[in-house]
Amino acid sequence: MNPLKAGDPAPQFSLPDQDGEQINLADFQGQKVLVYFYPKAMTPGCTVQACGLRDNMDQLKKAGVEVLGISTDKPEKLSKFAEKELLNFTLLSDEDHQVCQAFGIWGEKTFMGKTYDGIHRISFLLDGNGKVEKVFDNFKTSDHHDIVLAYINGQ
Repeated sequence: MNPLKAGDPAPQFSLPDQDGEQINLADFQGQKVLVYFYPKAMTPGCTVQACGLRDNMDQLKKAGVEVLGISTDKPEKLSKFAEKELLNFTLLSDEDHQVCQAFGIWGEKTFMGKTYDGIHRISFLLDGNGKVEKVFDNFKTSDHHDIVLAYINGQ
C-alpha cells in the first residue's frame, strides 16, 4: 500500500453513487473535495465516521468543501446506508476497487487474526486544481470530522 501524498495529482474517476448515477471527479473542478475511503457501509465505525461528517456538513459547505465517501459496497447498500443515517453527501461504489488502488489505499489488513486485502481508512482533501492538498490518515472514526475541520479552518 502506497497512499498518495500532498502535492500528488488526484486520479480522475467516474463511479456510480448511491442512486446509480455516474459521478465524475472532474464535475468538481475548481472546488475542494474531501474524498474519504471507508471499509464498509452500515458497520459501527463507518457509521460513526459518516454521521460525524453529516452533522458538520454546514461547516464543510461554508468552507467550500464537497464530500465524497467511497467504499466497495454496491450502490443498493449505499442507498440503504444513506437513507438509514440521513446522510447529506454523496457515497460512491468502487466495487472493483480500482479507485482505491489508484489512491493507494487498497492493501493488506489484519482483523481478529485474519489477514485480507481491503480499504484502509484514509481521507484526501483535494484542492480545486485536482491535486491532493492534505492526507488524513491518523484519526479515530469519532474525531475524523473534527480533524478535517481543524485543518480546513486553519487551526
